[in-house]
Amino acid sequence: MERLLIVGCGDVAQRALPWLTRRYRVYALARNSATAAHLRAQGAIPVAGDLDCRKSLHRLAGLAPLVWHFAPPQGTGEHDMRTRALVAALAARGSLPRALVYISTSGVYGDCNGAVVPETRPARPATPRAGRRLDAERSLRQLARRGVRVAILRAPGIYAADRLPLERLLRGDPVLRREDDVRTNHIHADDLARLAGAALHRARGGRVFNAVDDSALYMADYFDQVADACGMARPPRLPKHEAEARLSALTLSFMSESRRLDNRRIKSELRCRLRWPTVATTLASLNLKDTPCCG
Repeated sequence: MERLLIVGCGDVAQRALPWLTRRYRVYALARNSATAAHLRAQGAIPVAGDLDCRKSLHRLAGLAPLVWHFAPPQGTGEHDMRTRALVAALAARGSLPRALVYISTSGVYGDCNGAVVPETRPARPATPRAGRRLDAERSLRQLARRGVRVAILRAPGIYAADRLPLERLLRGDPVLRREDDVRTNHIHADDLARLAGAALHRARGGRVFNAVDDSALYMADYFDQVADACGMARPPRLPKHEAEARLSALTLSFMSESRRLDNRRIKSELRCRLRWPTVATTLASLNLKDTPCCG
């Protein structure tokens, strides 16, 4: 079986393990024994290592010809030091992987004033968080220049039945009124994993993909759809200046960027049909009113 290394084997990657372990010998980086035991129970082979400690990554060189890099950057700084450490580890001893798929963020585009955004639009991150993601992309392009087939999936808001904003709805946190609202984008966690699988073998080297579904919602409409599906009260809609007094800086940063991601490339090049093409499709398939936080 071909070997696949997963760096950042969190929720999205773990959703894929049932089908990955049938096709690949899967190795997963684990920073502690509890994580290692959890991954081993799901069929992966844990590899001890911590992206925050370069010396611990020496086992990664030449370990697998295929790599999924889903690990987020550290929480501060201009550069993604974790990705830089990974690149150095993979390049050690001259044994490079054949292909690598990285999950980045659509936040690298910055605010686009609601415009349709293809992958060719220049990246202009507006937050340090998105800036670190763009730095990661640039670091990985170093591997691409050395012959590694690197594919970058720029993901928006990742959701699933167990990744819905129910606590926020319960708190009654406000959203923006339509005239102040922003366009937002979504992808189901299962579909994101499937796109990453397709990119391993179908993506051309150095290619960027907007990993997004067909929803194209305003942010407030997304919360309304979830609330309706759960039988919960819709959140209040406020002018932006009033919402700013009630919401965290992180939440407000998402409310300050508006864009509609163009997803034609994932369909034409990755040839991956989304199982959950819209948020509405997903919510209609679930019985959310019976969940503990709903009703």
